[in-house]
Amino acid sequence: MTSPRHFETSHVPRVNPPDPHPLPPEAGPGALRGRVALTVQTRQAQQLIRGRNGSAQKPAIIGLVGFADRLRVIWQAARRDDPYADWWLIKIHEAIEQGGQLIRAWQTQVARRLADQPGLEVSVADSERPHRVHLQFANPYAYRGAQLLAEFDTLVRAILTAHHIGLLDNTFARTLIHSGGKTMRSTFAIAQGYRSLEIDRATLRSDEAKRDRARQAMGELPEAVLRGERLAPLFPRKTSTGDGKPPSTAPRPAAYSDDNG
Repeated sequence: MTSPRHFETSHVPRVNPPDPHPLPPEAGPGALRGRVALTVQTRQAQQLIRGRNGSAQKPAIIGLVGFADRLRVIWQAARRDDPYADWWLIKIHEAIEQGGQLIRAWQTQVARRLADQPGLEVSVADSERPHRVHLQFANPYAYRGAQLLAEFDTLVRAILTAHHIGLLDNTFARTLIHSGGKTMRSTFAIAQGYRSLEIDRATLRSDEAKRDRARQAMGELPEAVLRGERLAPLFPRKTSTGDGKPPSTAPRPAAYSDDNG
């Protein structure tokens, strides 16, 4: 039988020594930090991470990095109550949604062909050396762009697998890959249409010259967007309401870093 003395001491909780450097009671938790990595397995998707510089022979291609970089400008302008930045976030959201629907529809089409093979079990090909990229973006739509690129990568893998085993002919396989790549490029290119004119809603209402300049650069602004009644599902907290004072900005983080395995 366990002695009373042993029974009593075995249930005494441990108490850690006091913190020699305690935080003041009003101090909250520190900033959250996390890691996000994108892994692609096809050359077509890898090329769309950085895109391509333009030349006399070939036009520039905006990749994920350029898309995220321009989005950073748009996101900060939306913080300062630029209604055109709000409008561009709406355009980007809609393009990502529509692009994802197209890519998933093509993926479903190819997956059905791969599955409809009596007696054959087909696994989609994997890369022996995937390309891994660590991402550090400043807003959620840049990560949505990375998600879309990952879906395109999955589509290309399925197409190449189906072509390899004879389910897709050369022309159809090339057409599908081209259509998916075009969807990605057009989505990333939308962000390039925004022009930073250092304006806000109050300026557009009071300054006819700046309003005309913005209209000439970026088109007519929908009234619902100008009034702030229509916003993208993801948008930043406003740090300016038309007083013309820009918010403080932290040093710009690195957009990405490579880690190839």
